[in-house]
Amino acid sequence: MLSVREKVAYGLGDTASNFIFQTVMLFLTFFYTDIFGISPAFVGTMFLLVRVMDAVTDPLMGYLSDRTQSRFGRYRPYLLWFALPFAAISVLAFTTPDLSQGGKQLYALGTYALLMLAYTAINIPYCALGSALTTNPAERVSVQSYRFVFAMLGGLIVSSLTLPLVDYFGHGDKAKGYQMAMVLMSIAGAVMFLLCFAGTRERDQTPRQEGMNFGKAFKSLWANDQWRVLAGAAIFLLTGQVLKNTLTIYYVKYCLNLPDMISLFVTCGMVGNILGVALAKKVADRVCKVKAYIVLQLLAALLSLVAWLVPTGATALALVLYVGWCFTINMGTPMLWAKMADTVDYGEFKTGVRSTGMVYSSVIFFIKLGLALGGALAGWLLAAYGYQADVPQHDDTRQGILLSFTLCPAIASVLVALVMRYYRLDNRRVSEISMALKEQHSGT
Repeated sequence: MLSVREKVAYGLGDTASNFIFQTVMLFLTFFYTDIFGISPAFVGTMFLLVRVMDAVTDPLMGYLSDRTQSRFGRYRPYLLWFALPFAAISVLAFTTPDLSQGGKQLYALGTYALLMLAYTAINIPYCALGSALTTNPAERVSVQSYRFVFAMLGGLIVSSLTLPLVDYFGHGDKAKGYQMAMVLMSIAGAVMFLLCFAGTRERDQTPRQEGMNFGKAFKSLWANDQWRVLAGAAIFLLTGQVLKNTLTIYYVKYCLNLPDMISLFVTCGMVGNILGVALAKKVADRVCKVKAYIVLQLLAALLSLVAWLVPTGATALALVLYVGWCFTINMGTPMLWAKMADTVDYGEFKTGVRSTGMVYSSVIFFIKLGLALGGALAGWLLAAYGYQADVPQHDDTRQGILLSFTLCPAIASVLVALVMRYYRLDNRRVSEISMALKEQHSGT
């Protein structure tokens, strides 16, 4: 059994990651369109273009981390090596040099691409580390629950403090305010990555498989049919989730006509996220986590659909539905990540190859592809509905924002539920595979 102290140390790594992840989801599109002055159509296209790079870098990072050998383990060293570069690049991404429109677009593309490269280099080994902390399937949901409570605490800090910090540091200059707010959060994030490195230990010491080149590793990964199910679910999940979170600011400001309540909405949403992930283990202990995950996706779809019908003046109802959606969608998050660890075991059981980093990196690629698609759709839909930055919007534009904020995420959640019907690693099957692997390992 892992100590609470080690679970907390591991969770701090995702607090650090979410200083960037949640900032990208909640504020980056708004920052680019309303602060830096880039068109929403370009922002959407840029988000998608960078994912082409991830198609190469993510699996390579997983393969590299699987084959890393150091006195610190396979995955922990990357937290030490990339904590400071990740912090520095995060600040650059939220810096606004005085350039022409074309120069701004090139700067945004370059710094965003660097940010995603740095995120890949530190986050993929961090995620794989969760599987190396314990080989006990019952502990995995607990580890991931701790992780995502701390992840959402990072999101809570971002949602509640970003705009006040922008006002505090900027004194009316929002560009400077965003830059200085990111300086503060990046420093804190680097410290947390280092604490995660110092407070965890890798226990899965499966020997590195010699002669396993990238092609063979990828072939064994593709043979893992349950990995393919998770990858499909991940892309639909993140597309809907990021689209809704990205448009939250626009929804509150223009559909509800409550610009002063943006921080309240996103902060309450983060509280819902935290409560959801905190209760995930209790639910998974009582119900098969596969069935529970499907039901949670369908409930999230229903809550998002109901928000479509909320009239402009019903602020309390709109807030309750948004918090309810955050609570429901994120209760499933630790279950999804625990399934990734189960899928690693299944892949070894089926093919004889244990590819922890490859499984995590490839699923994370589809998560980031969903992140890009959600952000791209937000930009493209805003452009399609005639959005103009920081001015009163036409009725058609407001209706378009409302439709995109409610109906599209609901469709995405239904698609996730349909894909997960093909996931067969229920609690009984996972226990059988775990016991079989222990017998194999003890016999070698």
